[in-house]
Amino acid sequence: MQHNVLNDLRTVVKRKPDKIAFSNGTDSLTFAELDRRRNGVGSYIAGCGIRKKPVVVFMRKSPAEVAAFFGVITAGCCYVPIDEEMPAARIQLILDNVRSPLVICDDHTMEVARSFELGEGKAVLYSDIADTPVDEPLLEDIYRHAIDTDPIYIVFTSGSTGIPKGVAACHRSVLDYVEQLSEALDFNEDTVFGSQTPLYFDACLKELYPTLKFGATTYLIPKELFSLPVNLVEYLNQYKINTICWVVSALTMVSAFDTFSVVKPAYLHTVAFGSEVFPMKQFRRWREALPNAVFTNLYGPTEGTGMCCFYRVDRELADGEPIPIGKPFPNREVLLLNSDGQLAGPGEEGEICIRGTAVTLGYYNDPERTRQAYVQNPLQSAYPELIYKTGDIGKYNADGDLVFVSRKDYQIKHMGHRIELGEIEVSANMLPDVRMAACIYDTNRKKIVLFYTGDLTPAEITVQLKTKLPRYMLPGKTVQLDMLPFTANGKIDRVALKKQYEGA
Repeated sequence: MQHNVLNDLRTVVKRKPDKIAFSNGTDSLTFAELDRRRNGVGSYIAGCGIRKKPVVVFMRKSPAEVAAFFGVITAGCCYVPIDEEMPAARIQLILDNVRSPLVICDDHTMEVARSFELGEGKAVLYSDIADTPVDEPLLEDIYRHAIDTDPIYIVFTSGSTGIPKGVAACHRSVLDYVEQLSEALDFNEDTVFGSQTPLYFDACLKELYPTLKFGATTYLIPKELFSLPVNLVEYLNQYKINTICWVVSALTMVSAFDTFSVVKPAYLHTVAFGSEVFPMKQFRRWREALPNAVFTNLYGPTEGTGMCCFYRVDRELADGEPIPIGKPFPNREVLLLNSDGQLAGPGEEGEICIRGTAVTLGYYNDPERTRQAYVQNPLQSAYPELIYKTGDIGKYNADGDLVFVSRKDYQIKHMGHRIELGEIEVSANMLPDVRMAACIYDTNRKKIVLFYTGDLTPAEITVQLKTKLPRYMLPGKTVQLDMLPFTANGKIDRVALKKQYEGA
């Protein structure tokens, strides 16, 4: 039984020392180089007497940043990734929360790091510590004393109060997730990942740890390519990338701009997606471009260690039918609970709650918000068992597959009706000349606002939506944009849309 996420690296470096593990197309690390650098970083941290502490990694997305993550784990600590694209106030809140004794930087971020209040911590350069002589007895002692419930990372998600929440996850939950995800998506040593997400999100787990498990290869795709769809697909072809696990907005950005009429991904055979509802029109464009590829919808919150449910799309879906999120991975259970804390009945909506190894340790240094979201399983009272309340609403379809309905905070009461803003977005996204659409609700003016990109005028949008939606669901205002705003991990940024609307 494995107890440490680095077990696989210790094995694969003996089998494939010279194979590229991580690359961005410019800088690369083989498994042997990765192993050497993570041991150097680990020896430096352990040599400083830092043990079982959060260590901040403040670096640009690169193979070196990945080596720093694994070096922190090697030292028996947990890594806390931050990035300069985060707002400065958010970075300071994270630093204040974790009170790290060490901040690992690269040449580009060191000066920025020194502008923050680090408390008793100090900033060091990755390049200065990666070649630290390896203290094998010390690292082996740390390895022997590690257990699978030790935390390995803390990633921060947005909090409704504006205060970020640090989700702490342990070896056990990550090992289980990687095992189940790899089996569901058929990863192997020939897998070549194209990583889309920034490394300070848990979404990167889908590539980082399977790469160690199988001796695969991951390309960390430069962020700027996601605004250049043709160049992005050419990058996939250049490095023969055959597997991607992207947020829906990144996939839609490619298909919505007619990229496939210029170039198609020649090597892709596995396309996984999640975090948002995939507009059916754009999904079909991907399937038409890659008729032999396997498409899998993934669902899961950060607090559930990445993804918890999956659905392999193996049938044609109707125009208005959402792609199901399917069934949970083995060794975890989804409880669909109604407002009374009981299991929702057939066809009844309920809150998606997660139980099992996937449930993370809680929010770091935040016991109150941990108690609110990680709660006792209401279906049994014989012993302590925490489940995580996702805040997502779902229901089961006729096939017994779970379908995502909405966020609890994405449902509105308008003109006396309970409305899912997602339903309006689906209808707008189905219009032939709409590329992408997103809704917000103006609670002060009691108005639904639709933002979209495409060739129709706002008046034409309204005329066409009248044939698809009841009157009470029609947007009160429709705004055409050249480009929708996106969050750092590629989701549509509805907070930015709301600010834009309020400032207009």
